[in-house]
Amino acid sequence: MNGVRTRIKHISDRNWISPRSGPVAFAAILLLQAFAGGAGAQEPAPRESPNVLLIIVDDLRPQLGAYGFDIMHTPNIDRLAEEGLLFRRAYAQWPVCGPSRASLLSGLRPDTTGIYSNGRRVDSSDAEVVSLPAHFRRNGYRTLSIGKVYHSRNDDLGAWSEPPFNSAPNDDNWQGYGSPETHALRLRLWEEALAQDSNALFHQFNAGAVERADLPDSEYRDGKIADIAVEVLREYAGQPFFAAVGFVKPHLPFAAPRRYWDLYDHAELQPMAGSTRPEGTTEIPYIYSELESYRGIGSDDELTGEQVRELIHGYFAAVSFVDAQVGKLLDELDRLEIRNNTIVALVGDHGFHLGEQGIWAKHSLFELSSHTPLIVSVPGQETAGESTGALVELIDIYPSLVELAGLDPSPGFDGESFVPLMDDPDTPLKDAALSQYRHFMEPYREIMGYSVRTDRYRFSLWRDNAPEGAVFARELYELGFEGGESFNLADDPAYRVVVQDLTNRIDVIRGGNAP
Repeated sequence: MNGVRTRIKHISDRNWISPRSGPVAFAAILLLQAFAGGAGAQEPAPRESPNVLLIIVDDLRPQLGAYGFDIMHTPNIDRLAEEGLLFRRAYAQWPVCGPSRASLLSGLRPDTTGIYSNGRRVDSSDAEVVSLPAHFRRNGYRTLSIGKVYHSRNDDLGAWSEPPFNSAPNDDNWQGYGSPETHALRLRLWEEALAQDSNALFHQFNAGAVERADLPDSEYRDGKIADIAVEVLREYAGQPFFAAVGFVKPHLPFAAPRRYWDLYDHAELQPMAGSTRPEGTTEIPYIYSELESYRGIGSDDELTGEQVRELIHGYFAAVSFVDAQVGKLLDELDRLEIRNNTIVALVGDHGFHLGEQGIWAKHSLFELSSHTPLIVSVPGQETAGESTGALVELIDIYPSLVELAGLDPSPGFDGESFVPLMDDPDTPLKDAALSQYRHFMEPYREIMGYSVRTDRYRFSLWRDNAPEGAVFARELYELGFEGGESFNLADDPAYRVVVQDLTNRIDVIRGGNAP
């Protein structure tokens, strides 16, 4: 362990740590990190046990080459899809980082954990919660966290065999900017604010929504994360491991080295289809705009055509940047000659809007907020290179990886193993996927929404003072296999039976999980 920690110190020292004091020794920060060994000592897993590499990507749309979008430059994720099964309809349980990751890694719905915000955390020292990494640790695996796995670096510390490996000791540059000029701008904005408010915090100040700089990958946060992950894989390749690697991009701001921007012809980029609000929709998704917190951005509906093109260009560049980092991990598995004994799963934590339905970001219950890529590759699988249209949920990843690794199930989770799809992608599995979201801004702070996706429909039910309050709004969209929301059919008498059936479906799926 000491060897890899020393190398990580060298990598991280190039990152901005404090706006005033400059870089801080990463090794010293590690000594200050709290670390709980709640899983206890375990017998080592047999050496023939498969390794697991779980790659989580922030705000990733299923807009990749492997998903049929030829415009995207994603050769490494596409390569993984050729080696595994691609899930065309995978859905997150919450369209925001913290609750989604807590749900994914616990295998529990947000209503089960009660985690509805980025500030709440999973703790495997709680006897009622055995997270995915904690379960692997209890079965003798070395469990390793690199980058943004949970939303916070000190989540679920008892689940990991080592303290989480991070590319930066604090969150002063959580935005992941790489350019010194951008950093100087943020520092100036912060100092100006301090003159008015002595409590102003540096990490709250954003620069632009995009950044392109002539810098190597290693000068950006995700480049550092990939470098650290490669070192960790080398260190632990000789024993069964469960390694979770989290990349931050393409989360806003869309910051990536210039060469990834150069993969796309700016002049050819066009606004996404369906960029207007659905007729008859609720106002809830339009109260808050994540994009507006960035310098030079007005309200979402006032963006100029050039701003839209620049934002789309930036998102595409950030995706290609992360794809290159994924490639480094896959290449290292090959170099270490452990690819044939490593299960690899890649997933987005939720979806993202690029102007569709008049939204930028993900704070909604529309299709694009919860729909995300999922690719699972198991050595020797006969369905390599195939895809499935079965509905799956991110809570299904936990039981599936446990089964694929040959472990006994954990004490309990809300998900359902999709392993049958790995053998036969046409296997019937579930008829609906459920997502939920509680609005956090006035005047709708106490509104909880539940949204169910079936083969044909997306139906969302918003309640006051959820879960038992009066119905605030209903939304029904007929989508088919693919498509975007455009017209709310919930009040159409012809769909009354459909609305009632899907309302009942939500209640059945939620079961006894209501808070």
